[in-house]
Parts: sequence; C-alpha cells; structure tokens
Amino acid sequence: MRKLSARRLVVLVSGEGTNLQALIGACEDPGYGAQIVAVGADRGNIAALRRAEQAGIPAFVLRVGDHAHRDDWDRALTGACAAREPGLIVCAGFMKLLGKAFLGRFAGRCVNTHPALLPSFPGMHGVRDALAYGVKVTGCTVLIVDEGVDAGPVVAQACVRVHDDDDEATLHERIKVAERALLVETVGRMVREGWSLEGRKVRIGS
Repeated sequence: MRKLSARRLVVLVSGEGTNLQALIGACEDPGYGAQIVAVGADRGNIAALRRAEQAGIPAFVLRVGDHAHRDDWDRALTGACAAREPGLIVCAGFMKLLGKAFLGRFAGRCVNTHPALLPSFPGMHGVRDALAYGVKVTGCTVLIVDEGVDAGPVVAQACVRVHDDDDEATLHERIKVAERALLVETVGRMVREGWSLEGRKVRIGS
C-alpha cells in the first residue's frame, strides 16, 4: 500500500468543460488546497478551452490525428502533462482512452468520472443502459483510471433516484449535477488528505 498526495492538478477535457468550471470555482478557495496548473485537450475550439483562458489557466491541445500513431499521441500527452509536474490528473469529460505510456507514468494518479454506479453500466451509454435495465437508483462514480474501460478502482460514488417519467436526457442532467459535486468533493479530499491504494481499495486520508 502506498500513500499518495497531490496539490497541482492537470485537467483533461474534450467538450463543454462544466466539470472543469466546477473545479476552477473550487480552486478559487485557498482552503480547497489545489491549483489547476494546466488544461489539456484533444481538440481545439471547445468551450472548455475558453473556460481555461477566462480563468487564466495555461492550456495545450494535442490531437490524435496530428500524430502518426496513437502511441505517439499517448507519449506526447504523457510528456505534456509530466512537464507540469502534477500530483493528480483529472479527466473531466475527456473522451479519449489513455495508453500504456500515460498510465505507466501516472499510475494511481489519474481520476475520471462515469455517469453510473460502477461496476454496473460501464461504457459510453451508462445512463441509457441503466434506464433501459429499469433500475430505480443509479448515480455517478469517481474512479482511478486504469487500462480497462471504466474498470479502475472506485474512489467515491453518489446515488441518483430514477423517476418513473425519466428519459435519458432528464436523468443524465440530474446525474451531471451530482457528478460535478462529487468530483469537486473527492478531488478536494484527495488533495488535502492524500490517498492510498491497496489492490482495488482506495482510501482517502490516513
């Protein structure tokens, strides 16, 4: 078991950046304990990059298509993040799978969110799949990223009730609200208290 800690955050984004905005707001409070030192994106001209610019946070863009091979992109992303010396990488709506170089460099130090209560309903359509299955409670998960698809150790979870008249859009909107709050709370605790990994078990604090 190893104890990890973080103060400097790199946030990876692909779209609107609502989770990023929630983290930016949290980091404005000195008591939160974290600083976003860079925002990285896999595409340009997205709202998330504009949010970073408005907050005065340095940003970089690395497109998969600008590299000859996917592994080259992964190594470039690894180097760009490592240059910022982060304690924690936060995938905030980042829509690319991370490769061996990245996961090797940041093992145990990269978190992501998923709009379901893992291990149930992994993959791109977690909200739709939960609704189709007929569950009465779903939610969101903060997890450590590993080589699997939504398969890493669970850090934290929050529940969201499914209403009888929900469709995918209405349910997903409530999950997003819970997800932002859970991400901010969990990252803050990890930064302030540290965390440890033992097998699949993640423990925040001592």
